[in-house]
Amino acid sequence: MRRFLFSQTSCSLLRRQRRPKDIPHRWFISSTSFSTAEYEDGDAFQSSPSKVKIFDRHLKRTQRDRAAWLLRPNDSFVHAVAENLVDRLEDCKKTFPTALCLGGSLQAVRQMLRGRVDLVISCLGLHWTNDLPGAMIQCKLALKPDGLFLAAILGGETLKELRIACTVAQMDREGGISPRVSPLAQVRDAGNLLTRAGFALPGVDVDEYVVRYNSALDLIEHLRAMGETNALLQRTNILKRETALATAAIYDSMFAAEDGTIPATFQVIYMTGWREHPSQQKSKRRGSATISFKDIQKQFGNGS
Repeated sequence: MRRFLFSQTSCSLLRRQRRPKDIPHRWFISSTSFSTAEYEDGDAFQSSPSKVKIFDRHLKRTQRDRAAWLLRPNDSFVHAVAENLVDRLEDCKKTFPTALCLGGSLQAVRQMLRGRVDLVISCLGLHWTNDLPGAMIQCKLALKPDGLFLAAILGGETLKELRIACTVAQMDREGGISPRVSPLAQVRDAGNLLTRAGFALPGVDVDEYVVRYNSALDLIEHLRAMGETNALLQRTNILKRETALATAAIYDSMFAAEDGTIPATFQVIYMTGWREHPSQQKSKRRGSATISFKDIQKQFGNGS
């Protein structure tokens, strides 16, 4: 049985002080969730489909369908991520009359919602998209001017303990490695993705959660319940029993705490961006500054 007593550390490019609060829902969300089961190709939103396919979208559809039955409604980790996502939304002073809660497919965004919504929000879904830059471009096109894009995705440091244990076990038992944990975006990529998609005023926040489990099996069960297990297109279908047992043993020996629990790190990247609008802040033209940094340095230097 897993223990949802997790610790959280945060870093941010645009950090804000937060306080626990009741959330007054002053904005109305017309929540529309799209399942990849509706489409044969989960990446059908792309105007020119990417030739590089990283994830098996059919497998991911099956995993998410299973997760819909397995995940408990009071899952502490998922709830914490969603709460922090809404907390960032509450920091905005404006209201959003219409909003799209984005699920697994962007086909509807491309076909029906271009320039029609005030808010696009996605919680732990976009990191399974084969063409993440294209997905974010379509999200921007769905927004009205001065509309907000807000998303939480799992980052590259997620499950770093499991990656290490699995790599060591495979090298020891099989003499080589095959990917067992899906690749995820790095923090440095998030800002570039927002800029590439054409969002104005991009912002990136990073939270790290450490969730403790009684065993590696409990961790895997939780990943299945969230629909977050491996979905790489190029993967070996069967993990040998001895390799799996070795992975669990190595995980325990390398990372177990004194109370016998093992940690699992989940890095969550929060991204915000706005559809451009004349009322938004704009950077000054390069070279238009009237005060140099040298003058500022001299001023503070003389005062010290």
